[in-house]
Amino acid sequence: MELFDFIASALAQFVASESDDFHLPDGRQRELGFTFSFPVKQSSIASGALIKWTKGFAIDGTVGEDVVAELTRALERQGLDMRVSALVNDTIGTLAGGRYDDNDVVAAVILGTGTNAAYVERAHAIPKWHGLLPKSGEMVINMEWGNFRSSHLPLTDYDQDLDFESLNPGEQKLPFRDTVPSKLEVPFILRTPHMSAMHHDTSPDLKVVGAKLKEVLGYAPSILLIPSTSLKTRKMVVGICDIVARRGARLAAAGIYGILKKLGRDSVSTEGGGSKQRTVIAMDGGLYEHYTIFRECLESTLREMLGEAASASIVIKLANDGSGIGAALLAASHSQYLEVEES
Repeated sequence: MELFDFIASALAQFVASESDDFHLPDGRQRELGFTFSFPVKQSSIASGALIKWTKGFAIDGTVGEDVVAELTRALERQGLDMRVSALVNDTIGTLAGGRYDDNDVVAAVILGTGTNAAYVERAHAIPKWHGLLPKSGEMVINMEWGNFRSSHLPLTDYDQDLDFESLNPGEQKLPFRDTVPSKLEVPFILRTPHMSAMHHDTSPDLKVVGAKLKEVLGYAPSILLIPSTSLKTRKMVVGICDIVARRGARLAAAGIYGILKKLGRDSVSTEGGGSKQRTVIAMDGGLYEHYTIFRECLESTLREMLGEAASASIVIKLANDGSGIGAALLAASHSQYLEVEES
């Protein structure tokens, strides 16, 4: 209740701040596109039960509940006359927004706090679908690849440790001599923005690396948590950042390549008029947008796997707030007032 009341109160504040130009006629409900980026068992366009929390969220009493119904009750408690007309996750929203803007968009990928992908598949190529085929002949596949496990992917000892949340970054004392900074043993203490800033440090003595280590692991009153780092240590930290970022970027590129291969777009093909078929991937997320080395490695890896000829027709397009725009579009396309307006 506390979670959804918070969302509803934020909506109430937003509506109250709008000018008169956005006020609806009496008797007409506002309609929402609800972006909910967690695994959901969706039973309709506007209902779905939470399967489990991810990304560090752990809110009691929510798993198994219909998140749209919970939000609707919270809206009623705020006195808001609103209706959720579309429940989508951020990846589907990005795909919808990207496809609306550019009809050559075939997939969307999120690389931010979490990661996921969705793509447009030919309906007849979906073995598990037994219902009527859509008129368009296409369906959207939400991959949920952030939870993907496969025997075909090599796992290192570090992957296994992370899976069981047993990796202790303080076990290796080498970078910090004989003193392990106590903060280094706190899970997730080193965030991606810190890592990105250190990775992009081009100063001769790696001042940014030293400053970030001190900022994150820094000093506490009367307790020395981390000594001044040597240049050798700073170089080692940059090297670790490089290994982690490039491995993640190459795995993400491999996932995108897998989608392109499944759609038969991993080679040079031509459209009816003889021109090369253009393929666009809508990309959203702060990791791809702000982490330059990660982004460049992902793109170069994709070119490496596709080859120069095929990669020339593949476009990765940054979709800022693509999920929000796409959710609004999907909500509009499922409005209860569509038939009234068309008539």
